[in-house]
Amino acid sequence: MHEDSHYLVGGAVRDLLLGDIPKERDYAFPGGADAFMATHEGARRVGRTIDVWLWRGCEFMPLRGGTITSDLLARDLTVNAMALDDAGKLHCHPLALEDLAKGCLRPASPTAMADEPARVFRLARFAARWPDWEVHEDAIRQLRRMSREDVAALPAERVCRELRKALECPRPGRFFEVLAAGDMLRPWFEELADAAAVPAGPKPYHDESLLEHTCQVMDAVAGDPMAAWMALCHDLGKGATDPALWPSHHGHEAAGVELVERLCRRLSMPTLHCKAGTLAAEAHMRGGRYLWCRAGTRRDLVWRMHRLGLSEPFWRMVDADAGAQVGIHAMRDLAVLQSVRLPEEWWDRGDASGERLRILQCQALAHHGTKRAGSADSQCVSLAIETRD
Repeated sequence: MHEDSHYLVGGAVRDLLLGDIPKERDYAFPGGADAFMATHEGARRVGRTIDVWLWRGCEFMPLRGGTITSDLLARDLTVNAMALDDAGKLHCHPLALEDLAKGCLRPASPTAMADEPARVFRLARFAARWPDWEVHEDAIRQLRRMSREDVAALPAERVCRELRKALECPRPGRFFEVLAAGDMLRPWFEELADAAAVPAGPKPYHDESLLEHTCQVMDAVAGDPMAAWMALCHDLGKGATDPALWPSHHGHEAAGVELVERLCRRLSMPTLHCKAGTLAAEAHMRGGRYLWCRAGTRRDLVWRMHRLGLSEPFWRMVDADAGAQVGIHAMRDLAVLQSVRLPEEWWDRGDASGERLRILQCQALAHHGTKRAGSADSQCVSLAIETRD
């Protein structure tokens, strides 16, 4: 190749072959950085610990090992070990096209995962992105041989970024299924590390483990990343309840709040995610029993979620957890609350104004008869949540 040539590499080539439009385009160049700079005016280095160069809005890296063959063998997965040169010629790992055709996530080398520990979470995220793809047994074996110390040394932001991408995937729960299969929930997701051995709840309402239930609820709300995050957090406290009382988990809501806070600190999660996660742990049971709550309780729960902009993800998570349509009643109640206006004589009275508005909103809920004990909807929800904890 000419010294000013380069390759389109990795996921962009994979997506093109799958018929998708690449979201990002990464390039690799032969030769050294000096030669690249000499032929790409305006390029600047942006990588701190690795050689990454930004030119015309795209990222460029030198070929690993100096050749395209060595570069492909040094990548994470075979389906990502592909490159297009300037002439349009496709260069592939020997197994890349076969694995792409059958949908197989296979490490590109015997040390692919250990070479870059962050690949642990990339693998799990790709599994969540393509739910029907096989995770090759060699990938799981490599995860199980990983150094936990190397994984623990990853920057929190890197792990958080992979998690948040996984929450956007078609099956976000599979992210944790793969980590569990590879014994890689510790140290970053310590709260779920033993969840496969914890019963989710008493029969007949649950006959699965806490890990299975968490992943099922996450998958049920796929398409809403915040709802998937809240689903991840809602039952974390069950792992901290007294094993002598299992399969019941009384008090798991309060225990879950502390665990979610710890998880958020470890991952450096954004503030809104921290608030959403703790609310999911604290309030999901109240949400499931919504139709039996007093007007004041219903008002406070609905209004709290609304003020934080979390109404849609919270009630979607509650519906998935309860296995019934609770959220539709809560959203109807929200419309009632929003229709209430504070009389002018109560304006500008500080806390008294807020309390008066709350009283009026509670009265409005009671007047509209939102609580329908004994209705078909209530009976449906009752079957799902009566002894869920």
